[in-house]
Amino acid sequence: MITFLDGKLVSALPTQAIVDVGGVGYEVFIPLSSYDKLPTPGQMVRVLTHLHVREDAHILYGFMTAPERDLFRLLVNNVSGIGPKLALAVLSGMSVNNFKAAVVNSDVALLSKISGLGKKTAERIVLELKDKLGVAAAWEAASAMHAPTPEQEQANEAVLALIALGYKQIDAHKTVRELQEKGEGKAAEELVKLALKRMAAGR
Repeated sequence: MITFLDGKLVSALPTQAIVDVGGVGYEVFIPLSSYDKLPTPGQMVRVLTHLHVREDAHILYGFMTAPERDLFRLLVNNVSGIGPKLALAVLSGMSVNNFKAAVVNSDVALLSKISGLGKKTAERIVLELKDKLGVAAAWEAASAMHAPTPEQEQANEAVLALIALGYKQIDAHKTVRELQEKGEGKAAEELVKLALKRMAAGR
């Protein structure tokens, strides 16, 4: 199994690239997401690969990141009716995180917008991949869709610091939230100091 190519990028198109490895030119088919990450021809590059073996050909598919290759393999190996070409189309039409979010949230309409993917195939992807993407993907998807505001990030830091100092999570969270509601303290350090004073005074 060829797992990656380390060599000089000879040429690149949005759908394929040629990498010179020790004088041998390897043609790899790539998604648009990887094409955007390629260096200029003549530069050194590492391309992660997946070797697809057919009766009439051995075809290399290339990716610039591990999550792209993982998703490609997940689609090809687990969703009936999806071959390498359609899996590349999925990667070309949507980022890995957005794809995971769409599957976890059963967003068939969004998946159907990918070129070459009909509604039935999109439904099959959701049905066959939802469990496999698992809790981590659900967490990633939720995080991506509900990114914390700067205020929430500071509050989270303050709460974690208070927990590290031995306070209960529920007390730390409640105190920090009350301080923020009153507009007292914006940075995490300020919130921690004010919370310590308040909790020490038993208020």
